[in-house]
Amino acid sequence: MTKTLKTAFELSGVGLHSGVLTSVRVLPAQAFEGRYFVRVDLPNSPTIPARVDAVSQTTLSTELAAGDASVRTVEHLLAALAGMGVAHARIEIDGPEVPLLDGSAQLWVESLARVGLKQAPEDDSAKPVASCPLTLTEPIWVQKGDAFVAALPAPTTRFTYGIDFELSAIGNQWHSWMPSSESFATAIAPARTFGLASQIDALRQAGLIKGGSLDNALVCDANGWLNPPLRFDNEPVRHKLLDLIGDLSLVGTFPTAHFLAYKASHSLHIQLAQQLAAICG
Repeated sequence: MTKTLKTAFELSGVGLHSGVLTSVRVLPAQAFEGRYFVRVDLPNSPTIPARVDAVSQTTLSTELAAGDASVRTVEHLLAALAGMGVAHARIEIDGPEVPLLDGSAQLWVESLARVGLKQAPEDDSAKPVASCPLTLTEPIWVQKGDAFVAALPAPTTRFTYGIDFELSAIGNQWHSWMPSSESFATAIAPARTFGLASQIDALRQAGLIKGGSLDNALVCDANGWLNPPLRFDNEPVRHKLLDLIGDLSLVGTFPTAHFLAYKASHSLHIQLAQQLAAICG
């Protein structure tokens, strides 16, 4: 059974990188439509599929594009949809970037829980969207230096992530999550994005994180967190795992595999997603 929303909901907020206020309306969709964005602020409301072949860039977020239309920082919303089992959704947005909200996927998840889910209605004339219900039989690795992301054969789907920072407040952290045994809504969705105070000026000079603040991101320096308390002792690595789920959701459905990442990035996540999509055909 593939699920969609029972009814629509809407959230608004500022984009992390653009600083632009946008509204997002997430609506039910038919079976085989998949998850897709609609830029309702542009002429003819162009559609952008939430598929790995639509990825246009991965600089500190994942951006999708179709023709001249694009939408940035899609990973938190897509992680919420995938983590809650929503296979089909129409996502109308009136700007270039999905709102960061509180820096996590929690508000998306709460909205999904509020409106509820149902089986997506079928349309026999529709073309099935890409999906990958396979069980992985051989490991797939993507590596850059000591950073890597992999998909390993496993009896059940699991996501494991590791990070390592010199700042003692973060340090070396690992977290592992199985959808079959722990709720995405409670274990992963609340984890917020994080950054280093020493990098803020350079990122802003590069035209990034214009919408970032202590209200929507955890910030750390040599003395510790500037805006505690944390929601989890290892909130940073849980957020990286959230990002991985959102990026890999662009494959369609998750293969049965153990997804393992260490010090990875959106770029490495997407490279693995591309390899998985190629296997799925």
